[in-house]
Amino acid sequence: MNMKAIVKEIGSTLLYILAVLAATWLIITFVGQRTQVSGESMEPTLSNNDNLIVDKLSYRFRDPQRFDIIVFPFEYEEDTYYIKRIIGMPGETVQIDNAGNIYIDGQLLQENYGREVMLSPGRAGEPITLADDEYFVLGDNRNNSSDSRDPSVGNIHRDRIIGKAWIRIWPLSRFGILRHQ
Repeated sequence: MNMKAIVKEIGSTLLYILAVLAATWLIITFVGQRTQVSGESMEPTLSNNDNLIVDKLSYRFRDPQRFDIIVFPFEYEEDTYYIKRIIGMPGETVQIDNAGNIYIDGQLLQENYGREVMLSPGRAGEPITLADDEYFVLGDNRNNSSDSRDPSVGNIHRDRIIGKAWIRIWPLSRFGILRHQ
Protein backbone atom coordinates (compact mmCIF):
# COMPACT_ATOMS: atom_id res chain seq x y z
CA MET A 1 0.00 0.00 0.00
CA ASN A 2 1.37 3.39 -0.88
CA MET A 3 1.49 6.37 1.49
CA LYS A 4 -1.35 8.20 -0.30
CA ALA A 5 -3.71 5.24 0.21
CA ILE A 6 -2.77 4.98 3.91
CA VAL A 7 -3.42 8.69 4.49
CA LYS A 8 -6.75 8.41 2.67
CA GLU A 9 -7.76 5.37 4.79
CA ILE A 10 -6.78 7.12 8.04
CA GLY A 11 -8.64 10.26 6.95
CA SER A 12 -11.84 8.39 6.13
CA THR A 13 -11.66 6.47 9.43
CA LEU A 14 -11.18 9.70 11.40
CA LEU A 15 -14.07 11.30 9.51
CA TYR A 16 -16.28 8.29 10.34
CA ILE A 17 -15.33 8.45 14.04
CA LEU A 18 -15.99 12.20 14.09
CA ALA A 19 -19.43 11.68 12.47
CA VAL A 20 -20.33 9.00 15.05
CA LEU A 21 -19.23 11.25 17.93
CA ALA A 22 -21.20 14.20 16.51
CA ALA A 23 -24.33 12.07 16.08
CA THR A 24 -23.96 10.72 19.62
CA TRP A 25 -23.58 14.25 21.00
CA LEU A 26 -26.69 15.43 19.12
CA ILE A 27 -28.78 12.52 20.39
CA ILE A 28 -27.63 12.92 24.01
CA THR A 29 -28.07 16.70 23.92
CA PHE A 30 -31.40 16.99 22.12
CA VAL A 31 -33.18 13.62 21.95
CA GLY A 32 -32.57 11.37 24.93
CA GLN A 33 -30.14 10.28 27.56
CA ARG A 34 -29.69 7.42 29.99
CA THR A 35 -30.11 8.07 33.69
CA GLN A 36 -30.05 5.85 36.76
CA VAL A 37 -32.50 6.07 39.66
CA SER A 38 -30.80 6.49 43.01
CA GLY A 39 -33.01 6.00 46.05
CA GLU A 40 -36.57 4.95 46.78
CA SER A 41 -38.44 8.25 46.35
CA MET A 42 -40.38 6.98 43.30
CA GLU A 43 -41.25 3.50 44.66
CA PRO A 44 -43.17 1.50 43.56
CA THR A 45 -43.09 3.05 40.06
CA LEU A 46 -39.29 3.28 39.87
CA SER A 47 -36.78 1.47 42.04
CA ASN A 48 -33.24 2.14 43.16
CA ASN A 49 -30.74 1.38 40.34
CA ASP A 50 -33.39 1.31 37.58
CA ASN A 51 -31.84 2.60 34.35
CA LEU A 52 -34.04 4.83 32.22
CA ILE A 53 -33.99 6.65 28.93
CA VAL A 54 -35.14 10.25 29.34
CA ASP A 55 -37.04 11.75 26.38
CA LYS A 56 -35.62 15.25 25.91
CA LEU A 57 -37.46 15.94 22.66
CA SER A 58 -41.20 15.85 23.50
CA TYR A 59 -41.18 18.96 25.68
CA ARG A 60 -39.74 20.99 22.82
CA PHE A 61 -43.11 20.54 21.07
CA ARG A 62 -45.60 20.31 23.93
CA ASP A 63 -45.83 21.26 27.58
CA PRO A 64 -45.46 18.77 30.43
CA GLN A 65 -48.73 17.28 31.67
CA ARG A 66 -50.01 16.45 35.14
CA PHE A 67 -48.64 13.09 36.34
CA ASP A 68 -45.70 13.09 33.90
CA ILE A 69 -42.52 11.74 35.49
CA ILE A 70 -39.83 14.35 34.85
CA VAL A 71 -36.10 14.72 35.38
CA PHE A 72 -34.55 18.00 36.54
CA PRO A 73 -31.25 19.06 38.13
CA PHE A 74 -31.01 19.54 41.87
CA GLU A 75 -30.07 23.19 42.23
CA TYR A 76 -27.64 22.77 45.14
CA GLU A 77 -25.53 19.81 44.01
CA GLU A 78 -23.70 19.53 40.70
CA ASP A 79 -24.41 16.47 38.53
CA THR A 80 -27.39 15.50 40.72
CA TYR A 81 -30.75 15.03 39.04
CA TYR A 82 -34.14 14.43 40.60
CA ILE A 83 -36.93 12.37 39.12
CA LYS A 84 -40.45 13.19 40.32
CA ARG A 85 -44.09 13.24 39.22
CA ILE A 86 -45.82 16.50 38.23
CA ILE A 87 -48.78 17.20 40.50
CA GLY A 88 -49.38 20.96 40.18
CA MET A 89 -49.49 22.82 36.86
CA PRO A 90 -48.61 26.44 36.04
CA GLY A 91 -51.03 28.96 37.53
CA GLU A 92 -52.64 26.47 39.93
CA THR A 93 -52.75 26.66 43.71
CA VAL A 94 -51.57 23.51 45.50
CA GLN A 95 -52.23 22.65 49.13
CA ILE A 96 -51.83 19.47 51.15
CA ASP A 97 -53.85 19.01 54.33
CA ASN A 98 -52.74 17.21 57.49
CA ALA A 99 -54.50 14.03 56.32
CA GLY A 100 -52.25 13.94 53.23
CA ASN A 101 -54.94 15.00 50.75
CA ILE A 102 -53.78 17.10 47.79
CA TYR A 103 -55.93 20.02 46.67
CA ILE A 104 -55.57 21.82 43.35
CA ASP A 105 -57.39 25.16 43.27
CA GLY A 106 -59.44 23.97 46.26
CA GLN A 107 -60.55 20.70 44.59
CA LEU A 108 -59.39 17.32 45.88
CA LEU A 109 -56.96 15.76 43.39
CA GLN A 110 -57.94 12.23 42.40
CA GLU A 111 -54.72 10.27 42.03
CA ASN A 112 -53.33 7.01 43.26
CA TYR A 113 -49.59 7.34 42.75
CA GLY A 114 -48.71 7.95 46.37
CA ARG A 115 -47.47 4.82 48.10
CA GLU A 116 -49.06 5.76 51.41
CA VAL A 117 -50.72 8.66 53.19
CA MET A 118 -48.40 11.68 53.39
CA LEU A 119 -47.33 12.37 56.93
CA SER A 120 -45.99 15.86 56.25
CA PRO A 121 -47.39 18.48 53.89
CA GLY A 122 -44.15 20.46 54.21
CA ARG A 123 -44.35 23.93 52.71
CA ALA A 124 -47.60 22.88 50.95
CA GLY A 125 -49.40 22.95 54.30
CA GLU A 126 -50.13 26.53 53.25
CA PRO A 127 -51.47 27.23 49.73
CA ILE A 128 -48.74 27.53 47.08
CA THR A 129 -49.69 29.41 43.93
CA LEU A 130 -47.53 28.42 40.98
CA ALA A 131 -46.27 30.99 38.49
CA ASP A 132 -46.99 30.65 34.76
CA ASP A 133 -43.78 28.63 34.28
CA GLU A 134 -43.74 26.53 37.48
CA TYR A 135 -44.68 22.97 38.39
CA PHE A 136 -45.21 21.28 41.76
CA VAL A 137 -43.70 17.77 41.93
CA LEU A 138 -43.92 14.86 44.36
CA GLY A 139 -42.21 11.49 44.61
CA ASP A 140 -44.52 8.47 44.55
CA ASN A 141 -43.02 7.32 47.87
CA ARG A 142 -44.37 10.45 49.55
CA ASN A 143 -42.88 9.85 53.01
CA ASN A 144 -39.41 9.17 51.62
CA SER A 145 -39.07 11.90 49.00
CA SER A 146 -37.38 15.26 48.80
CA ASP A 147 -39.74 17.12 46.46
CA SER A 148 -41.62 20.42 46.05
CA ARG A 149 -42.75 20.24 49.69
CA ASP A 150 -39.12 20.79 50.66
CA PRO A 151 -37.85 24.39 50.35
CA SER A 152 -34.52 23.13 48.92
CA VAL A 153 -36.42 21.72 45.91
CA GLY A 154 -39.45 24.03 45.75
CA ASN A 155 -41.39 24.73 42.59
CA ILE A 156 -39.77 23.54 39.37
CA HIS A 157 -39.39 26.14 36.62
CA ARG A 158 -40.18 24.93 33.09
CA ASP A 159 -36.68 25.73 31.80
CA ARG A 160 -35.12 23.41 34.42
CA ILE A 161 -36.98 20.32 33.17
CA ILE A 162 -34.56 18.14 31.22
CA GLY A 163 -37.14 15.70 29.97
CA LYS A 164 -39.68 12.99 30.60
CA ALA A 165 -38.77 9.53 31.89
CA TRP A 166 -39.63 7.34 28.93
CA ILE A 167 -38.34 3.77 29.00
CA ARG A 168 -36.93 1.56 31.74
CA ILE A 169 -34.03 -0.35 30.17
CA TRP A 170 -32.73 -2.07 33.30
CA PRO A 171 -33.43 -4.40 34.97
CA LEU A 172 -34.51 -6.37 31.92
CA SER A 173 -37.27 -8.05 33.95
CA ARG A 174 -38.99 -4.64 34.22
CA PHE A 175 -38.07 -3.35 30.73
CA GLY A 176 -40.73 -1.19 29.10
CA ILE A 177 -42.31 2.19 28.49
CA LEU A 178 -43.22 4.00 31.71
CA ARG A 179 -46.84 4.77 32.54
CA HIS A 180 -47.42 8.45 33.27
CA GLN A 181 -51.14 9.12 33.13
